Amino acid sequence: MTKAYHFTTIVFDLETALLPPAGRARRTPRLSPGAAAACRQALADGLALALYSRAGARAARAHLARTIRPGGLRPAFVIAPTRPGGRGNPFAAAARATAFRPDRSLVVSADPAVLRLAGAAGAATLLLGAPTADPAETDFAIEHLRGLGAIVRMGLPLPAGKLPNDLLRALLSGFRFEDPSLLIDPAVGEDIAAVDVSADEVLVLKSDPITFATDAIGRYAVLVNANDIATSGATPRWLLTTLLFPVGSTPARIASVVHDLESFCRACGVTLCGGHTEITDAVSRPVVAGMMAGTVARRRLIDKRAMRPGDHLLMTKAAGVEGTAIIARELAARLRRLGMSAAEICRCRDFLDRVSIIPEARRAAATPGTTAMHDITEGGVATAVDELGAAGGCRLRVHVDRIPVYPETRRVCRLLGIDPLGLIGSGGLLICCRPGSARRLQHHLAADGIEVTRIGEVAGRGTGVEAQRNGRAARWPRFAVDEIARLFSGR
Repeated sequence: MTKAYHFTTIVFDLETALLPPAGRARRTPRLSPGAAAACRQALADGLALALYSRAGARAARAHLARTIRPGGLRPAFVIAPTRPGGRGNPFAAAARATAFRPDRSLVVSADPAVLRLAGAAGAATLLLGAPTADPAETDFAIEHLRGLGAIVRMGLPLPAGKLPNDLLRALLSGFRFEDPSLLIDPAVGEDIAAVDVSADEVLVLKSDPITFATDAIGRYAVLVNANDIATSGATPRWLLTTLLFPVGSTPARIASVVHDLESFCRACGVTLCGGHTEITDAVSRPVVAGMMAGTVARRRLIDKRAMRPGDHLLMTKAAGVEGTAIIARELAARLRRLGMSAAEICRCRDFLDRVSIIPEARRAAATPGTTAMHDITEGGVATAVDELGAAGGCRLRVHVDRIPVYPETRRVCRLLGIDPLGLIGSGGLLICCRPGSARRLQHHLAADGIEVTRIGEVAGRGTGVEAQRNGRAARWPRFAVDEIARLFSGR
C-alpha cells in the first residue's frame, strides 16, 4: 500500500547540503548549487524551509549568517541536538518546543542516522546519494537532488479540479489490465470504459461528479455523464447516482434534485435505476456523483486509437459554453457589478441548454470515417485537445485563430480576467474524421442546426500540440487547473 504524504516543511541536513571549503577562493562552506536550487523551489512551492545541524542551533544560525547567505533564503526552523553528546531526538524536541510538525515534513540527508531520528519522530525521510537503500530504512532514496521535485510534489496539496494529467498518467502506468473483455483501458483522454459483454454488443461505462451549477445540478449531472457515453458512439441507457447534501438541507431541496434527475433522464431516454442519498458534513454544497452505462454495437464503437495522420479536427459550438453558464448562475451579482446587463447574464445562464453534445455525437457516429470524439470538459479546449491526442497516440495541429468563442463568453472572460480556452466547456465536441468524410459531416451538422468549425488536423504519430496562429507557429496554452476553479478559489 502506498503511504500518504502531506508536506508543509522540507528539512535539509546542513552538512549534506554544504560544499566543503576548497582553496583560497572558497575559505568557508557554501550551499551546493543543487541544494540552493532545491531550497528556492521549496519556497516557491509554498513549503517552509528548515535546516538540521549537528553543531547546535546557536552555532548553526551564526554559521548561516556568516557563511551561507543563500540568496535571501531564511529557514523557518534550525533543528539541532539539545543534549551533550547528541542524545535524545532533536526532531521530536523541535516539535515540542516550536511549531515544527514532523508528520508534515520531509527530511533530506545523506546520513542514515539522521534519517532514523527523523523517521522515529514521524517525518518522511529521503536518503541522498544511495538509490539502493533498504526501503525499511527510509521512505525515499535518490542519487541527486534533481529527483527531489517529483517526490515533493506527491506531498503537496492539490488545487480544486481534476487530477492533473501527468499525475494521472503516472498512476495508471502502474496498473495492469488483464481482463480481455475490457476493450478500452483507463488512460489520459479516455472518459469511458468499454466492456465486451457479447459477440455483438459493448457496454460503455462512465462516472462523473457534479459540484457546480447547484441550481440545475440534476439536469447537469445527466447531461455531463451522457455526453461522455455518446462520444464512444453508444446510446446512454442507465444512470446510478450518489447524492451528497450538506447538513441542514431540507427534504424539499433533496426532492427537487431527485425529480430533476428523473425528469432529464426521461427526456434523454435514460433510466434512473438507483443510487444512494446522504446528508453529510463532508460537503458544503450538494454533490451529485453519477455512474452511467450505455450500449453500442461492437462494430460501431468509436475508439480514439483509430485516428490517423491527415484526419481533420472539427469542433462543434464554441469554447467555454459550460463555464459561461456556470459563472452566470453562480456569480450573477458580480457580473452585474462589472457592467453586464440582466439580459446578457440571462443569455449566459441559458448556455446550459447547449451543454448536451448527444445530437452531434450521434450524427458523427453515424457518419463513416469518424475516428475519434472527445467532449470539452474541465480544462477547456486547451486540455481537451491535449487529451484527445494523448488517447489517440497522435500529435495534433491546431489553428488557434479558428477556435470559435461566443461573444458572451468572450465578454465574461474579459471582465473576470480568465481565458476562454482554459474554461470548462461541455457543449463543445472535438471530432476527428477522415478527410473524405469531413465535408459531408460538416454539411449534416449544419443541416441539424449545429455549428461546426474545422480547427486543425492530425499531424502525425506522437504526442503534443502544434499550435498555429495566422499561419505562424504559436504557443499552445496549458492550464494547471480549470479557469473556473482558479476563479472560484480567488487566485
